[in-house]
Amino acid sequence: MSTSSAKMVTGWHVLKIEGYPRTKGLPGRRSIQSSTFIVGGHSWYIGYFPGGMGSLGLGNTDYVSVQLNLHHPAASAEVFTQFKFSLLDHAGESVYSGTNSIFTFSSKTISHGISGFIKKTELESLYVKDDSFKIRCDVTVIKDIHGEDDPVALLDSQVGGDVTFEVGGNIFTAHRSSVFMAQLFGPMKEKTANHVRIDDMDARVFKAMLRFMYTDMLPDMEEDEKTVMSQHLLVAADRYNMERLKLICEDMLRKRINTDIVATTLVLAEQHGCCGLKDVCFKFLISPGNLKTVMANDSFQYLKNSCPSLLDELLANVAP
Repeated sequence: MSTSSAKMVTGWHVLKIEGYPRTKGLPGRRSIQSSTFIVGGHSWYIGYFPGGMGSLGLGNTDYVSVQLNLHHPAASAEVFTQFKFSLLDHAGESVYSGTNSIFTFSSKTISHGISGFIKKTELESLYVKDDSFKIRCDVTVIKDIHGEDDPVALLDSQVGGDVTFEVGGNIFTAHRSSVFMAQLFGPMKEKTANHVRIDDMDARVFKAMLRFMYTDMLPDMEEDEKTVMSQHLLVAADRYNMERLKLICEDMLRKRINTDIVATTLVLAEQHGCCGLKDVCFKFLISPGNLKTVMANDSFQYLKNSCPSLLDELLANVAP
């Protein structure tokens, strides 16, 4: 038996949005930012996205999005943080909230948020009064985490692991009681098993997904393997309802669209409900030169065989 301790420092900040109708025209990823505030020795600010985060691949502009950002992080710092966004009524009481689990902020990952925080129609009908409303963000910074409380150390050491996963002939040990495992056990039938076999997944993909569950970060990858890993991880993320990982994979694929992968990526987008990624593929194929090159590839035959209905959509998009 071992003991570890962690101090938690909590604070909060309120962002008031005035003149709401004038903010509705902002496109996705354009945000309204709060002033900075200090919690746990770190500087933070809130981002409010009236147009949602559709350009990140969400493909749904019916929702507004909110985001917590770490301001000027130290190069080597990792800040373990839990936060909650709430809407306040005019008396300052919380009337609607969306809660996130513990996330890791660093110089590489300065932002985490809720893409589908609340529907615009619901926000406007219930919470906007006199063209204004208030967003509150409660932030808890976990400090002085020792030894096995470090998610990476906990995963790599396998200390206290009480469940094993067999994937492609490889054995992975994990912690059933950990909050990180809730995402994996949620959709699984073998919730009480000590050993679970997972088929139809590459061991390297599962290892990357498992590390993401513990750390909220993907492992380092060579540039030439990011595309294939992103495709496989997107399938895994959709299988286990890991929306944040799915969005990250979509964004990585969007940045790497070319004539070699656009057909297979379009099939993935169709099969796994990635509307934004699908739109990016169609826009790429609108170019006659791109379409001609893709049609000469074997991947185009794969597209026709896997999703024949996409050909009609492709024709409708290319014809104009």
